[in-house]
Amino acid sequence: MSDPEGVVDLVVLGGGSGGYACALRAAELGLRVQLVEAAELGGTCLHRGCIPTKAWLHSAEVADAVRDSAKVGITARLEGVDVPGVRSYADGVVQRLFRGLTGLVRSRGIEVVAARGVLERDGDRVAVRAGDRLLRAEHVVVATGSAPRTLPGMEPDGQRVLTSDHALRLDRLPERAVVLGGGVIGCELASAWRSFGVEVTVVEALERLLPGEEPALSQALQRAFVRRGIEVLTGSPVTSHRVGPDGVEVTLAGDRTLSADLLLVAVGRGPVTAGLGVEEVGLPLERGFVVTDERLATPVPGVWAVGDVVHGLQLAHRGFAHGVFVAEEIAFGRGLLERAPEPVRDERVPRVTYCDPEVASVGLTQAQAEQRHGEVQTVRYDLTGNGRSQIRGTSGFVQLVRVPDGPVVGVHMVGAGVSELISEAQLVVGWEAWPEDVAPLVHAHPTQSEALGEAHLALAGKPLHVHG
Repeated sequence: MSDPEGVVDLVVLGGGSGGYACALRAAELGLRVQLVEAAELGGTCLHRGCIPTKAWLHSAEVADAVRDSAKVGITARLEGVDVPGVRSYADGVVQRLFRGLTGLVRSRGIEVVAARGVLERDGDRVAVRAGDRLLRAEHVVVATGSAPRTLPGMEPDGQRVLTSDHALRLDRLPERAVVLGGGVIGCELASAWRSFGVEVTVVEALERLLPGEEPALSQALQRAFVRRGIEVLTGSPVTSHRVGPDGVEVTLAGDRTLSADLLLVAVGRGPVTAGLGVEEVGLPLERGFVVTDERLATPVPGVWAVGDVVHGLQLAHRGFAHGVFVAEEIAFGRGLLERAPEPVRDERVPRVTYCDPEVASVGLTQAQAEQRHGEVQTVRYDLTGNGRSQIRGTSGFVQLVRVPDGPVVGVHMVGAGVSELISEAQLVVGWEAWPEDVAPLVHAHPTQSEALGEAHLALAGKPLHVHG
């Protein structure tokens, strides 16, 4: 895998979505690659995040379907939730994907170094110390990902105070839970627990759930949560908490106290950059994130960063795209590609929250579009007019934001199943399509994708099923 001097083309530090994608694409392009990972390939997304969380959410969806089966003429009864069975199901999905990934990496001739890697100066270049080996390369990619954040004085114990990592390893469900944080992780786990019969209260210090999304989506989600029996307390900072033998008490501003069996701390994730030797090699950080330019190059020659260690959206598919981009950028610099790759822009990365109902968006919110472009046009198509959504029994809407006499710059959706519409929405925004470009496209009937078509028809001045 290396030349006589032990120098390869690329060492990737971290085997999560960004790291393994970078290694796979680089190997495909003919580069010699070493991948350093202390745990298992796949990182947080595969083992403690995206995949197991969505498996739990699928089990929750099945529980709701059984509970509500009489509404569609099916006689069934939900007798209970087998938590070890849910865990076993999720673990089985993870293991199948893990075996596939390890086999793929092996087939590409990538050397996987099972050790904790640390950056180290090696003359005029940066190398990676992995155990007792010093890995030298022309390029080093930092892809060490992120970890759950905590609050001062609220350190998780894995019993009464949990992070999302702990929540996925529960042996039994609580009767009552307080979820601290109304972002993606908090909303997803609150949704799953409620479907399993847990009494859930979501506490968010800011004024709305999913504060990074279009406000109308947040409002629709909060109304849906309340209808499902989830208590939502926004604008409610936590002032203290107390762990006792029988549970936990959480005190909010205004002296309201909540009692529960456990507290889930879901206040976001922070970059894993501590203890990596970044200071020793002169790699600048900003609030813990590695500083890069738009092409993901750091100020230190030959060193790049991808994924959650780069400030911005903390999404596995963003990290994956980062990894592919950097591999192609390096290959282009070596003359292995004819064209330089297009940088990954956060505003074109789709965002999905897989709770019930789902929230999906891509592009600019109305406020962001107004700040950038001035006057904008918006239209909303209600899913109650969509046949497939009626069959599924979901409500929600599709909202488009466009520049007048210009392209669609934002697509925002809420409702069961809208995660499967986000790819078409991404193409619309990514290709800077005008509503008039999309309106003539024929969407299959009955599908939820018709909602996107109807919204574009309305914005193009042909409102078939949109009032006013």
